[in-house]
Amino acid sequence: MSRFAQSLYTIAITLWVGGQWAIGYMVAPTLFAKLGDRSLAGNMAGQLFAIISWVGIGCAAYLMVYLFFSKGAAALKSSVFWLVLIMLLITLAGHFGVQPILAQLKLEALPREVMDSLLRDRFATWHGISSVLYLLQSVLGVMLVLRQNR
Repeated sequence: MSRFAQSLYTIAITLWVGGQWAIGYMVAPTLFAKLGDRSLAGNMAGQLFAIISWVGIGCAAYLMVYLFFSKGAAALKSSVFWLVLIMLLITLAGHFGVQPILAQLKLEALPREVMDSLLRDRFATWHGISSVLYLLQSVLGVMLVLRQNR
């Protein structure tokens, strides 16, 4: 593989995992701590999580293609390949599975905020599922960074 392709491989891992950690563990908590409106903070955080989901989908696609071109079928024996695939599946489940449910619950709660409605418990449950998926993906991301050259 070319040096450029190898560099993009490293950048893709850095962008995906670094972006995920920055948004999830620095930016989102700061939004909730500093903005007076929890609904606004939640909406802004949700948009950032959507962006990093798309970044992750793109990075995962590149990483998998790179691994196949550089290792061939042996890529399937690589822990990096499986980490990327599992992280991608978690991203897809969160973005296309859990997030639409949260958005629908917010719509059903209108004109009230979802946390001030009868849907609060359902929203909290699905938000908790989303948080666990994000944490799992974050831990796998650290493993990916540590194993990226294997």
